[in-house]
Amino acid sequence: MNVMSPDSYVTADGRTIGGTLMEMKNITLRFGGVVAIKDISFDIREGEIRAIIGPNGAGKSSMLNVISGFYVPSDGDVWFDGAIRPKMRPYQVARQGIARTFQNIALFEGMSVLDNIMTGRLTKMKSNMLSQAIWWGKAQKEETEHREKVENIIDFLEIQTIRKTPVGNLPYGLKKRVELARALAAEPRLLLLDEPMAGMNVEEKEDMSRFILDVNDEFGTTIALIEHDMGVVMDLSDRVVVMDYGRKIGDGTPDEVRNDQKVIDAYLGVSHD
Repeated sequence: MNVMSPDSYVTADGRTIGGTLMEMKNITLRFGGVVAIKDISFDIREGEIRAIIGPNGAGKSSMLNVISGFYVPSDGDVWFDGAIRPKMRPYQVARQGIARTFQNIALFEGMSVLDNIMTGRLTKMKSNMLSQAIWWGKAQKEETEHREKVENIIDFLEIQTIRKTPVGNLPYGLKKRVELARALAAEPRLLLLDEPMAGMNVEEKEDMSRFILDVNDEFGTTIALIEHDMGVVMDLSDRVVVMDYGRKIGDGTPDEVRNDQKVIDAYLGVSHD
């Protein structure tokens, strides 16, 4: 790493990691008497790929839901772009520049790939519903512009041949790619990926890994992801935060986490030297 300043550096592969984009400060999340997250702090830096890992039941999905604004923490603060984030509705979070995919694919099965991806542009559209319905004037021009951006994403993710195919007819791996496309259509500053490789075969994982790296490199998108495949995590991530039973037990580079005995004992399952 070539250090540029206290707030930024260039990685070995030439990507620039900037200052803090999001910071979780002493986050606790309770559901009645159950504590899903207990006093966790970590940050996500501009331009990095940040992984959140841990065994089942560690609180990873709950943390991703806090980051996305779906859950409001019981204690602690979420900082985004230098300010405390107030309680927000999902569309407000999207307009702030945060988009996500889901562990269980959440697409419109009866709609085409193109139309599914177009829904990712909704927060960018300014014309009213009536104008959109009759497709006239500014609404027509606006939709043409949005469709052009969507077509660029379709080309980027190499799904041109299925653009008019109903999503319900697609194999699982391609559905995952379409969901990624829809999230990218929102032009997020922070992209949240919830187990993007789950259920994929080796070839599909390789394709998705390549696309994640390309999104980060070519678009400069900051990415936070939950993933169980440790090979993928160690290959893709700049930094990794490790959770266990709702607590943070590790935080650092992949090499630092891989060699942290607390992480080994709780999750990685590698024997002592």
